[in-house]
Amino acid sequence: MRTRTGESMRAVILAAGRGKRLETRERPGPKCLLRFGGMSLLERQLRELHACGVTQVVVATGYAHEEIERELDLLDLPRPTLVRNERYELGSMLTVDVVGPQLTAGGTVLLMDADVLCDARVVGPLVHAPSANALLVDRDFEPGEEPVKVLLREGVPVDLAKRPDSDLPHDAVGESVGFFRLGEAAAAALAGIVRVSVTAGGAALPHEDAVRDLLRAGEHRFAAVDVTGAPWTEIDFSHDVERARADVLPRLTLEV
Repeated sequence: MRTRTGESMRAVILAAGRGKRLETRERPGPKCLLRFGGMSLLERQLRELHACGVTQVVVATGYAHEEIERELDLLDLPRPTLVRNERYELGSMLTVDVVGPQLTAGGTVLLMDADVLCDARVVGPLVHAPSANALLVDRDFEPGEEPVKVLLREGVPVDLAKRPDSDLPHDAVGESVGFFRLGEAAAAALAGIVRVSVTAGGAALPHEDAVRDLLRAGEHRFAAVDVTGAPWTEIDFSHDVERARADVLPRLTLEV
């Protein structure tokens, strides 16, 4: 796909992790293959991206990669490029490092967690964001240690972390959806930050730490795209599965 400014666009979906915190008898395999409404999380994301015109997709696999490959074989969609993180148990920072060549190949990159249940009201604003660099924010969230929070000042994100720097001037707080849009320069910069972190022993860190460093460096300005009210949830724990089925799934639409 090409953006309105002529840039190419590709999506990189992170689906390498094991998801140890999720205990479910339904599927001991990858979280991205959990099914909601007869469709896996991964399939739904791929269909939403395709509906938005994004056909260049990279899926970073690791744990039970064979199951993901079998799922993709069954879909009537363009097959994504697969990149495997052999040491998936370390963390998502290493997974992003493994897909580093995809980040630096030029064009706009959508960096997306595979364990998010959502629809076009979340994916569309990311694809069509007017800013080269953007992150999605939901201002309606439950406080606590688990959500990755975004501090906003006059609508601009100034910090991103589970425990952000509350001393930074800000006037609003939201939850990060876990989807990021990176222009060509910012994508290359993120790849560099991740490479330095992994080389320094940070392979087990969450990749959001690298996004935070990129954001706070200030060289690449980010916009916050507000998706408050859109149906979505990240699947980390068994209660997330219950909430997804009871609250999010009934409100989803699939634009194909």
